[in-house]
Amino acid sequence: MKTSIHLTFNGQCEAAFQFYERCLGGKIVLMLTYGDSPMAPDTPPEWHGKIVHATLVAGETSLAGSDFLPIDYEPPKGFFVLLDLDDSREAERIFHALSQNGHIRMPLQKTFWASRFGVLVDQFGIPWEINCDGN
Repeated sequence: MKTSIHLTFNGQCEAAFQFYERCLGGKIVLMLTYGDSPMAPDTPPEWHGKIVHATLVAGETSLAGSDFLPIDYEPPKGFFVLLDLDDSREAERIFHALSQNGHIRMPLQKTFWASRFGVLVDQFGIPWEINCDGN
């Protein structure tokens, strides 16, 4: 069994995944628009350039994403994307990159369970926890 995180957006999936590609040092391996998919005839024309499915791979992590039509979209709540890292410098780099134009809920800091832990909501409304057990 393999786990993949599927994030939903209200029209910003492409921008979000380009941002995550830079922040996480990953690679977008798929970016499919509604207009280029079999769903095109059933999708409003103004939504044809939006993303029906995207996949980004960073290390052992895979993120999936899509733009939900405004009638179906709900803002994320009740979860965090938790990234576990072994290198504190990399944890700091990713935390600060993801927090750009976002909101820090808990600064990255030493805790009783980790050498670094921090919580943020990025500029696209996705909540993240960064955890580092290493030095």
